[in-house]
Amino acid sequence: MLEKLAVNAKVNMVYVETILKIIGIAYIAEFATQITKDAGQGAIASKIELAGKIIILAMAIPILTVLIETIIKLIPS
Repeated sequence: MLEKLAVNAKVNMVYVETILKIIGIAYIAEFATQITKDAGQGAIASKIELAGKIIILAMAIPILTVLIETIIKLIPS
């Protein structure tokens, strides 16, 4: 279903796959953070949360690059 939507919107599937991976990482990081907080390990929980954010940011760089390039093309010279 998502592939059909991406094809209809003329969006590259690489970007859709990356966004789905980012969503998965966010859920896993949040789940792990909550488990470690429940276990009384707040320091480890904050490190897991930070690691998740860094991974998400690293994976989003190509998408942000394309977005910025598109915005620059839309701005009249």
